[in-house]
Amino acid sequence: MRIVLVAGEASGDQLGAGLIGALRRLCPQARFAGVAGPAMRAAGCEAWFAADELAVMGLAEVLRHLPRLAGLRRTLLRRLLAEPPDVYVGIDAPDFNLRIEPVLRRAGVRTVHYVSPSVWAWRRGRVRLLRAACDRVLCLLPFEAPFLEAAGVPATFVGHPLADLIPMENDRDAARRALGLGAGPVVGLLPGSRLGEVTRLGAPFLEAAAILARDWPDMQFMAPMASREVRAAFEAGLARHPGTPPLRLVDGRAREVMAASDGLLLASGTATLEAALVGRPMVVAYRFAPLTYWLARTLRLVDVKFFSLPNLLADAALVPELLQSEVTGPRLAAELAAILRSPQRQATLAARFAELHRALRQDASATAARATLEVAGRP
Repeated sequence: MRIVLVAGEASGDQLGAGLIGALRRLCPQARFAGVAGPAMRAAGCEAWFAADELAVMGLAEVLRHLPRLAGLRRTLLRRLLAEPPDVYVGIDAPDFNLRIEPVLRRAGVRTVHYVSPSVWAWRRGRVRLLRAACDRVLCLLPFEAPFLEAAGVPATFVGHPLADLIPMENDRDAARRALGLGAGPVVGLLPGSRLGEVTRLGAPFLEAAAILARDWPDMQFMAPMASREVRAAFEAGLARHPGTPPLRLVDGRAREVMAASDGLLLASGTATLEAALVGRPMVVAYRFAPLTYWLARTLRLVDVKFFSLPNLLADAALVPELLQSEVTGPRLAAELAAILRSPQRQATLAARFAELHRALRQDASATAARATLEVAGRP
């Protein structure tokens, strides 16, 4: 059996690696190839291209990279149509995969899309594209499958792999010992994994840290860096803010920093879900590239009450969300300080986060593998 997987970015690479491992257990003779990152390659996937070639986010960024992405898509399609796989699994990267999947499906190739696009939030017209493109959509969030099924798109809720991976209880003291932290309160700064995010959020995060340090002189600050490029950009921002309190940068180890922290300032994205699964209070911020934000507002592309995953999953304002001009150092500091000063609010958040964790813990990779084999017509 031959399975082609196409992943974009590090998160898709991790999902793909988990899926490959689960598929190998169910179908040992399966062979895997496609667009893969290091985790998928380590799991046994032959990489035709690197996953980070698809790592583009935001309307403005996508427009800038369209010619390169179109060329990659044409190359892939020629290869896939010449040697059709038993099943094609597009992992996230919807603007890329949803242009390949309908062509393959018309040619008789079974198609699975792993991670539902956020059609419930914006660009709802993509539901029609999903109907044409996919034999099955594998959903990470519980409200997505009913939404898609009602629109005529076959969908299965598989749970979220992070909920399987992260334990229900996370030892704060053990994480602090592992990171060499002292006894004072700890705040983690996670301004994003992309250069654009770090460039737009770094300064207000550092300003917030300086304000918090005035109220808590023994407060410790840590910032996990997603890559060398991100670290260089963040260090450049530090040099422009000499009033920043002592701040320790670590390479990777984001989950350890989350577990060690009393509170977090972080960019919107999967990190907010990870923080909720670890069970830590947070303030979520995001600044889009100006053109992306202008297009989204002008074209009324967004239709959602919340933008952070904890709030979307709970359908309630569990954690503060700050967007665009709201993202200032004083506002970030005030929102996080209000949580840190309220043990009752912290306890409520911990209980709600535990509920979300239990709902998402579904053995996602194994469930996704079974659904993929069903689509492929294999028992």
